[in-house]
Formats: sequence, C-alpha cells, structure tokens
Amino acid sequence: MHAHIITVGDELLIGQVVNTNVSWLGEQLTLYGVTVAQTITVPDEQPAIEAAIARAWAEADVVVITGGLGPTHDDVTREAIAAFLGGDLVFHPEILEHIQGIFDRFKRTMPESNRAQALVPAGCEVLHNPVGTAPGLWYDGVARGKEGLLFVCPGVPREMKRLTADHLLPRLTRTGRLRNFKHLTIHTVGIGESHLAERLGEIVTGLGPRQRLAFLPDLGSVRLRITAFADEAAEALRQVEEFAVRVRERLGHHVVGVDEEVLEQAIGRLLREKGLTVATAESCTGGLIGDRITNVSGASDYFRGGVVAYCNSVKSTVLGVSDEVLRAEGAVSEQVAIQMAQGVRSLLGADIGLSSTGIMGPGGGTPEKPVGTIWVGYADALSAEARLIESHRDRLSNKQYASTTVLDMLRKKLL
Repeated sequence: MHAHIITVGDELLIGQVVNTNVSWLGEQLTLYGVTVAQTITVPDEQPAIEAAIARAWAEADVVVITGGLGPTHDDVTREAIAAFLGGDLVFHPEILEHIQGIFDRFKRTMPESNRAQALVPAGCEVLHNPVGTAPGLWYDGVARGKEGLLFVCPGVPREMKRLTADHLLPRLTRTGRLRNFKHLTIHTVGIGESHLAERLGEIVTGLGPRQRLAFLPDLGSVRLRITAFADEAAEALRQVEEFAVRVRERLGHHVVGVDEEVLEQAIGRLLREKGLTVATAESCTGGLIGDRITNVSGASDYFRGGVVAYCNSVKSTVLGVSDEVLRAEGAVSEQVAIQMAQGVRSLLGADIGLSSTGIMGPGGGTPEKPVGTIWVGYADALSAEARLIESHRDRLSNKQYASTTVLDMLRKKLL
C-alpha cells in the first residue's frame, strides 16, 4: 500500500512553523507497512489543494491530508475536498454541538466563524476529535467502487496524532493490504555515520533483497533502523533480531539501546541498577543535560538536581570553583570543568557530578579558545576528570552535541 501525504498551510511554506506532521506521519505509516511515496506542502489556496489531491488520488492507495480545517477564511481544505469529490458541504449539527461544548467548558463565547467547522463534504464520514474542534474526515473510495482512501485531519500536531491513532491506522490495518514486516532501531553514540558503515562492513553489503538498513545521523549519535519483509510476521521478526545481534556484536560499547531505549533511558536504567544518583553543573548547556535526564519518567529516583552556573560568580560562590583557577585558566578550562562536577556532587549530595563549560558562539571565541571549545566534566567518590570536545556548529547544535557527549561519558563510566 502506497501513501501520499499533503500538508496544507502558508506558515509551513514560509518556514514560520516546522512541519513535524510529515515526519511523524511518515514514521507511523512506515511502521504499519505503508510505503510513503511522496509528501507535498501546499498553500492555503483551494485550487492548489484540489490539484494536490487529484495528483495523489491518481497515484496512491491512501491520501493523508493535514491542515486547513480551522474556522478562519483561509481554511479551505473542506471546500477543496468537496469540489474534488463533486459534492456539496453538508451541515452536521452534532459537530457544532461538540464545538459549543468545548467553549462552554472554558466559559467562553463561541465565535460564529466556528460554525464552518460543522460543514462536511458530502460522502465523507465524520471522525470524532476529542481534543479539538475540527473533526477528522474519512472517504472510502473502495467502498464506492473506486480505488483510493482519503483521510483528513487538523494540522495541530496533538489533534493529528490522536485522530491518526484512533482512526487512520486501525482502518488501514482492517484493509488486509499491509505487508508483513518488522522494524528494529539500534541507537549508537560516539561514532559517525561513515565509521559505522566501515565497522559493519560485510554485514551491510550482505543484506538480502527483502532487508533494509538505514543510517539516521544526529548530533553525536546515529540510529540504525533495520527492516525485514517476509511472508509471515514471525519470520520478519526473526530476521531483524538476528541482524541486530550481529550489529551489536560488531559495534560493542557504541550501542546505547534498542527501539525505545535512547541514551537518557539507558543512563536511567544503569543508575537504577547500580543504586547511584547524579547531579549536574551546567554553564554552556544552560540546563539541557538536566532537561534530557528528566525527560525520562521516574528520573527523580536518581537525579538529585542541577545548577546552571552561567557566570563566574555562581561557579565560585555556589559550586566552590577556585577564583584563582578562574583567573589563571578561564571559565572554559579542564580544571574548572572538574571543580564544577566535584562542587555540584558535594552540594547536592549525589554519587556522581557532571559539568559543562564552553564557548557556544557565534561570538565569544578567541584564537586560543575558538567557538566550539567545550569542556565536560565527571566526578565520583574515587576520581574526577574532564574531556575537551570541539563542536564547530551553530549555537544550538553545539549545546546538543555537548549534552550528548557528557551523557555518553556518564554511560560509559556506569558500564
């Protein structure tokens, strides 16, 4: 089964809003065995939407549309679908009642413009939206003697995800046309994409015709997505698991986890297993390390807390970093990173202290310490050390890379 995804909105085309819907939908459809053959973003213009639907309908088994279902004048997806299907818009009082109930719940007056959201293209099934005002829409062309399925939902990510999970994916499953396949994702850290390919060698070149290996690089990490297609689901699962064992053996400590176990979750598991706690002292990462640690449910079991020591006075008065070291070596130095890690460990009563200090850019660099010069520190009851890393990227990317590096430093110490 092949799918085309159409996202509607001027804000997506001009870069005002990042189009996360496409990546999420592509991932979910792929996980269900649907091949996403094309994605396209069109403006809030009825002719452009109609043309995109017509092209997708002619080429794909299922067409997925997000956006343009709001109450304002530029929300014209409903009109475009009605025109494509050759019918009118039909008023559904139960939709208006649902919308009115939402406004009543928040003790607000419903604008007259919201009545437009109760209009549905003739022939479309209404899909209840429990988290928003605009309903989803479903058109089953197969049931009408035609090829094709059409799913339409709001562009708000939370609503799109809910309607996809509640309605689209179950309906596609019931078609009986999805392929038997299995995915497995291996998360790696501390090795680049090209070195990974070299390390895997003949494992990659020896893939069968119904097997796939995708390299998905990020800052300081690479995801390896293994896919196998087979006549039976059990056989596909056997193939990906067998392949994963070979990959893990070849990559060793670079493997963080499989599927849902990303770096932060692997660290949490290891800290729990060893009964250890951790605290963070952050300068250049501004709290990002602590943020990532606490993205995992139950992190309070092992995360004591953190200090964002952005200026030198906080480094010295709160964390106990030596004024003499700050003057002699500067805030971005090995000794400062070590003392920050030691200081926060002592201050918050943790078994382990982590730290970061660096020059993230675009300004602030010197010939001796250019932008991207970063020190990350580690301290426990027996030892303390710091590592110099260089990340010549933009400011946000430098922060992300530094946080990944210090978290992986912790992971390897725990191992």
